[in-house]
Amino acid sequence: MYNLKIITSTVRPGRKGPLVAAWISEIAKNHGAFNVELLDLAEIKLPLMDEANHPTMQQYEHEHTRKWSAKINEADAFIFVTAEYDFNYPAPLRNALEYLFHEWGYKAAGIVSYGGISAGTRAANSLKSDLSTFKMVPIYEAVNFPLFTQYITEEGAFVPADSAHRSADNMLKELARWTKGLKIVKENK
Repeated sequence: MYNLKIITSTVRPGRKGPLVAAWISEIAKNHGAFNVELLDLAEIKLPLMDEANHPTMQQYEHEHTRKWSAKINEADAFIFVTAEYDFNYPAPLRNALEYLFHEWGYKAAGIVSYGGISAGTRAANSLKSDLSTFKMVPIYEAVNFPLFTQYITEEGAFVPADSAHRSADNMLKELARWTKGLKIVKENK
């Protein structure tokens, strides 16, 4: 099985991202190809990039960076769960990406986005573009939730339509396929 890290991007009070992240985590666990770990940036609390050396050097001075590096390094693949803020993905996710460089490389990445009418797709497209600069391979298949609060029950559960489950299954199949291929690429670097 491959190690999949699901990273949720929002950190503000009242955020709904953890509901979406928990939903995709359960689906990924049931998929069977992945050992799944959910990483919540609000709990990890990375400060704004505070390392003196460039991330490509991997000379980390701070314990929070060393822990983040180890967590990302053990991953074989990622799913990024992102909201859309001002037509882009949240700054805490960009900050978390920029802490590291080599640890991200040669790994496949899926994206689950949510938002208003655009379903977070502008954020997803921006994120997809940025992921390739870290030598990640963002896959085509994705899950997007327009007007996502309609799927949150009065009890606070996230219950999307069946079509979202089909999209998630397609994304996970492709993520497993790309992860298998990229393991070979990573070993031969």
